[in-house]
Amino acid sequence: QVQLVESGGGLVQAGGSLRLSCAASGPTFSNYNMGWFRQAPGKEREFVARISWSSGSTSYGDSVKGRFTISRDNAKITVYLQMTSLKPEDTAVYYCAATYSSTTRAAGYRYWGQGTQVTVSS
Repeated sequence: QVQLVESGGGLVQAGGSLRLSCAASGPTFSNYNMGWFRQAPGKEREFVARISWSSGSTSYGDSVKGRFTISRDNAKITVYLQMTSLKPEDTAVYYCAATYSSTTRAAGYRYWGQGTQVTVSS
């Protein structure tokens, strides 16, 4: 059973930075793609970024390109989301998720963490 635990959320001023972590446990992750999604109140879950555990290839949602960076640490089995130049509209609950496919659709992810709140004040 795959388990994902996010951490690192909090309150930050606009223009600031945060780094989210997603610690994974369970069967080997070499075949997984890991994704970050976010959901603001009253909005649909939005794709933020994804990374291939095996190749390290990445992709990003348009709203975060150039500001967010996804990375992984194979030894720690942890995925990170470095967020810079944060804006109030980045405020949301951020979720880590895992999938066998290369999709950026939330419905395509089988395993999810519990989420971590990020609040950006203006």
